[in-house]
Amino acid sequence: MAPQDPQTGVLVGSEFSDDAAIVRMPGVEDRNLVLTADVIAPLVDDPRGFGALAACNALSDVYAMGGTPLYALNLVFFPDDKLPLEVLREIMAGAAEVCAQAKVPIVGGHTVRDPEIKFGLSVTGEVDSRRVWSNRNAQPGQHLVLTKALGTGVVGTAIKQGVATASESEAMVATCCRLNRDARDIGVSFGATACTDVTGFGLLGHLRNILRGSDLAATLRVANVPWLPGAVDHARHQRVPGGSRANLQFVEPSLRRVGPADPVRTILLADAQTSGGLLLCVDPSQSEAMVDRLAATGHDAAMIGELTPTQPDTPTGTITLDFRPDRE
Repeated sequence: MAPQDPQTGVLVGSEFSDDAAIVRMPGVEDRNLVLTADVIAPLVDDPRGFGALAACNALSDVYAMGGTPLYALNLVFFPDDKLPLEVLREIMAGAAEVCAQAKVPIVGGHTVRDPEIKFGLSVTGEVDSRRVWSNRNAQPGQHLVLTKALGTGVVGTAIKQGVATASESEAMVATCCRLNRDARDIGVSFGATACTDVTGFGLLGHLRNILRGSDLAATLRVANVPWLPGAVDHARHQRVPGGSRANLQFVEPSLRRVGPADPVRTILLADAQTSGGLLLCVDPSQSEAMVDRLAATGHDAAMIGELTPTQPDTPTGTITLDFRPDRE
C-alpha cells in the first residue's frame, strides 16, 4: 500500500496503521479526502442491529482521523442461496438509519455471493489540513482519554454462546451503535493532536500503533479503564475470541507490568473491539475537563494513562501496565 508521499498527494498512508488514508483534494487548499473501508461479520443476531453496528464501525475510521464522513458505499457479502433477501434488506436498512443520522448518503455499493454474511461500508470523508489526527502526532506527556468502555469481543462471544444477560447484550449493542462524531467534536475542542479508534487490534494494539508512529512509550492505569457490563466476568470464564488472544500474543513483547498483574484485565486490554471508542491524546491540563464533557454527553469515558519519552529500558512502543489500584 502507498506510504506518505507529497508527490502523489498521499498525506497519511499505510506506514503506521492509521485508521484511514488521507490524500490531498486536487485543486483545493487545506481540504483533504479521508478514505477507508471496513467490513465485519455479524456480532448480533438482529439483522437491522448488525447493519447499524457495521455502519458505525466503518464511519468511525473517518472520525478517528479528525474528519467528517461525506459519502458511503455498501459492501455486501451474502449467501442468497441460504437466507431470504429480507435479511439483507434489514441489514441495509440498519446501515441506512445510522448513515442518515450521520448525514452521510449511501450512494451505491457492491454485492458478493458468499457462504457467510459480512457487511460494511467504504467511506469517503474530508478533513482540514490544520486538524488532521494521525498516529504520528502524539506528544510526550499527553494524557490518553478513552471514550467508550472495552469488552465488545468478549461480550459478543458470550452472546453467541447464549450466556450473556439481556442487559449485557443491550449495553454492548448501545455502545457499538453510538457514533464517534460527538467524541470527535469534543476531542477537537480540547486540542487533541492524535487519535485512533479502538477496534480489531484491541486497545493495546492500537495504542502501540500511536507509539510507533510518534516514537513514544506509554503507561496505562489499568484501574481507570472502563469495562462493559459483564466483560470482566465473561473474560474470567474464558469467553475470549481467538482474535483477542492473538492480539495479546502479538503485543506481549512490548508490555511491562507494575503492581499485582491481572491476566483477566490484561486480555481485555487486547480484546478485539467492534465500533469501539476513540483513544485521544490531549494535554494534561485539558484531560479532566475533556472527560467531564464526554461524560456529560453520555460517554463512558476515562483518562487511562499517559505518553512518555522513550528510555533505554522502555524503547519505542513499550506499554507499561500499571495495575496499582491507588495510582493518582
